[in-house]
Amino acid sequence: MGIEFIKMPDIGEGIAEVELVAWHVAVGDQVSEDQILADVMTDKATVEIPSHVAGRVVSLDVTVGQVVAVGTPIIHIEKQATAQVIPAQSAINSEAITSEATLPAATPAAHRPSAAPIAERVQPQASPTTAAAAHATPTHTTATAPATSMSAAAPLTPAPALATGQPSARPIAAPAVRRRAWELGIDLTQVTPTGPAGRITQADLEQHARRFENNSSPRSSNKGYEPIDATSSIPVIGLRRKIAQKMQEAKRRIPHFTYVEEVDVTELEALRAQLNAQHASSRGRLTLLPFLIRAMVLAVRDHPEVNARYDDDAGVLTRHTAVHLGLATQTDGGLMVPVIRHAQSLDVWACAAEVLRLAEAARSGRATREELTGSTLTLTSLGALGGIVSTPVINHPEVAIVGTNRIVERPMIRNGLVVARKMMNLSSSFDHRVVDGMHAAQFIQRVRAYLECPGTLFVEPS
Repeated sequence: MGIEFIKMPDIGEGIAEVELVAWHVAVGDQVSEDQILADVMTDKATVEIPSHVAGRVVSLDVTVGQVVAVGTPIIHIEKQATAQVIPAQSAINSEAITSEATLPAATPAAHRPSAAPIAERVQPQASPTTAAAAHATPTHTTATAPATSMSAAAPLTPAPALATGQPSARPIAAPAVRRRAWELGIDLTQVTPTGPAGRITQADLEQHARRFENNSSPRSSNKGYEPIDATSSIPVIGLRRKIAQKMQEAKRRIPHFTYVEEVDVTELEALRAQLNAQHASSRGRLTLLPFLIRAMVLAVRDHPEVNARYDDDAGVLTRHTAVHLGLATQTDGGLMVPVIRHAQSLDVWACAAEVLRLAEAARSGRATREELTGSTLTLTSLGALGGIVSTPVINHPEVAIVGTNRIVERPMIRNGLVVARKMMNLSSSFDHRVVDGMHAAQFIQRVRAYLECPGTLFVEPS
């Protein structure tokens, strides 16, 4: 046996420190070799830390949310020759199970431990009703009689308040009754008991609740209008902290310029429905996103200034020929941006497959570091919750982000006639330091032209 401490391992890629986001063990737990101890996060990638020894957890030296340098001890484990797992909930108070009947017969009565406290709670000669009441309301009175007088102790009698059915300071009730009282907001000391030994039954509680409801005012009887004054403190750790830092850095560093334009997607939606009807079974179902990606890729050829990354510390703008498109994806942990590599080389079906794969990897936590970094332009969409207009935040150090809003059917005038058309807004933001307003508008108008004439999405520019 000995104490073994486990250090924060080197994650690789030159990472010097990581954030501990979750513990999977607690002090006193028995762990086996290769069991996962904790999760750490770096650059939105979560890594599991296993144990290289078996034993009992002595201490957790790092708290959740703490940023830890590589090589720092994070947990101490006591190595044991024979691992014996003792569930925490199985510990039983030895006093509660020690009785005269369980002691060896050869042990003199005078040397046996005093059982007077137990005698006050449970009497062998008491009736079942009295014993049940005694178990429900244990007393803490110090015993003055010797242990040998246990068998001669008089049976307990219910307290006068319980015998007369009056409320007591410590009402007797089963756990289910107490929970129901808590849900109803009822003080059990105000409930008149009718059960054995003054026990409050479920029927007593329901009867009190009905009487309370009939006699209460409209304000107090309607729980939805009761004053509520509750707060909760939620630590911002893990992915949530990374998102907060990223958003703060983007808004602090980048002067955002937002441009909104509406797009008629009636023809695009008709084409999408037709393609899905013909090829969904063999090529996969198409959503709106692959068409948007294709339109952005084609528009970038005429406006390369939006497909760039700006290092404002060095004062260098790097324009990219390849479009590594970031796709803002909502997960249970928060917003993540997996990257579609070389989106300019994919057709709409290949884009659809890649969108589905990356979104699933992000939501399940299986996205790799390479799949979450290196984007040059970002697309964000809230789908049916997209609203009318939004102001998306640029994914620093990129210089542009395109956001889509929901599609609505509105009356529009075409050739002098009022017709129903499917309309959608594009809400996009640009880094005004390196992208002028005119260039931003030209880029969005180019995307709009491709979407309103969807046949051009399948024609390679000359």
